[in-house]
Amino acid sequence: MASTYSFDIVSDFDRQELVNTIDQTTREIGARYDLKDTKTTVELGEEAIVVNTDSDFTLQAIHTILQTKAAKRNLSLKIFDYGKVESASGNRVRQEIKLRKGISSELGKQISKLIRDEFKKVQASIQGDAVRVSAKSKDELQQVIQRLKQEDYPVALQFTNYR
Repeated sequence: MASTYSFDIVSDFDRQELVNTIDQTTREIGARYDLKDTKTTVELGEEAIVVNTDSDFTLQAIHTILQTKAAKRNLSLKIFDYGKVESASGNRVRQEIKLRKGISSELGKQISKLIRDEFKKVQASIQGDAVRVSAKSKDELQQVIQRLKQEDYPVALQFTNYR
């Protein structure tokens, strides 16, 4: 039996589910009567999604479709970081939606401080863009997970490598 138990707090998303979400969004744009002739493109890059469409109104409709499809595929809406709406050529609008991945060092410090303040027997250490939490009792780790789920952080948190 292990003397200490641990898990990692990460902020990540399933890339394939995001690809499927973009594909479904593109299909719905092509099928919807109000969006069919807008020549809208939704392109998935390595770290961002680029939406190019004809007006702010259709851009808002595309946001709604994208968020609905993402929610149905169990993707957190916190992974989307909407950038500024820019004017593109031909009276069109373009927006870059950055994809949030990883826990920033400031957020990692905030999480580990919360754990240190509320759970005396639990250790938290920042490891790159993840936070490793360890304790002698699995019950304490479960309490930490429940406490972190109550907080509203700007990124989606997942709990991995529970051992």
